[in-house]
Amino acid sequence: MLHDLRELYQAVILDHAAHPRNQGKLATATSDQLVHNPSCGDTIHLYLQVIQGRIAAIEFTGSGCTISQASASLLTTVIKGKTMQEALTLADHFSALAMGQAAPKAGLGDAVILTQVMQFPTRIKCATISWWALKQAILTEQEEEA
Repeated sequence: MLHDLRELYQAVILDHAAHPRNQGKLATATSDQLVHNPSCGDTIHLYLQVIQGRIAAIEFTGSGCTISQASASLLTTVIKGKTMQEALTLADHFSALAMGQAAPKAGLGDAVILTQVMQFPTRIKCATISWWALKQAILTEQEEEA
């Protein structure tokens, strides 16, 4: 059973890496954030379009390993349509789970699969880089609104 579950996780990750969702440079972005991990070379550029406090559109560009690209793709599918506060909460939950800490999994959808990366400490940054970009983009958006 554990083997079947591991195969399912791998299939979802490989699918999102090979066929990323919401990949591109969002022309209508109201906020964007570029994050680079110098230790492994992963780069994610996340673009958000926020309308009335809600993430109406989200896309990303970047390069890196399978995990970082799959994570960015999964993030965009989970976050689109959420309020900025909901997105921040989900980013915090994802990061905590990836670090092996207790946090709710509700709302993370298939992205919860990547929280199993805690078993491979060198890959935690790969899985969380897009979530860091999300938090920074939202905080920038909130500062500009204030």
